[in-house]
Amino acid sequence: MSLVCEICKKGKVVGRSHTHKRGVAGKRWRKRTQVTPKVFYPNLQLKTLEIDGVKRQMKICTKCLKRIKKFKSIGEFKNISVV
Repeated sequence: MSLVCEICKKGKVVGRSHTHKRGVAGKRWRKRTQVTPKVFYPNLQLKTLEIDGVKRQMKICTKCLKRIKKFKSIGEFKNISVV
């Protein structure tokens, strides 16, 4: 299963995540948990799109979906709509 948007090529990103074991409520910052790697995934949706009269199922991110609904075009796709 590919985790990449088919229009803008947005994919997963590796970052850092940590939680506060103490210090937020107790005001003691000495014993903070270590920073751990975390993977952030794009919000992909499987949608049926009509591109120049041809229906096609694509995995697209919600940002691209919003742009398609608003402008009816995105990137190299000039006449595109959600079915």
